[in-house]
Amino acid sequence: MIHIVLMEPEIPQNTGNISRTCAATGCHLHLIEPLGFDISEKAVRRAGLDYWKYLRRTVHKSFEEFEQTARGRMYFCTTKAAHTYSDIDYRTEEDLYFIFGRESFGLPERILKQHPEECIRIPMIDEARSLNLSNAVAVIAYEALRQQEFGALQKIGHLTGRID
Repeated sequence: MIHIVLMEPEIPQNTGNISRTCAATGCHLHLIEPLGFDISEKAVRRAGLDYWKYLRRTVHKSFEEFEQTARGRMYFCTTKAAHTYSDIDYRTEEDLYFIFGRESFGLPERILKQHPEECIRIPMIDEARSLNLSNAVAVIAYEALRQQEFGALQKIGHLTGRID
């Protein structure tokens, strides 16, 4: 299984977009507190997140709490990595965890220094600071899914009307 981990997300719209991506792909979303917004049932309903009920999600009080429960390979997504996301072979039976930092700050340096070989980045021009968080999650999640031949995801688009 693919797990998307957002460490202290700040922008509700990004987390909403990432939630929809996770719901559509079967990825498990992990949110590490503190969150920059409310995810109560009332707030979710008001935001029109009708897919929220299909989302596998876990909220963790801290990164340390998350680490204690995670079982599988972890990749830390940062602009400061030597390896690109496409350098990695994601074809594995292990769970994969892709960890993303706050929109304004990224992942803490202490975490990056502890895991230099597990840090991955999306290539971009030097002048670009970073991609939008929800776009970065989609790029990396779909590369892992592609390498796994999209697993249990529907092979034929539901809108095509085509039956093989």
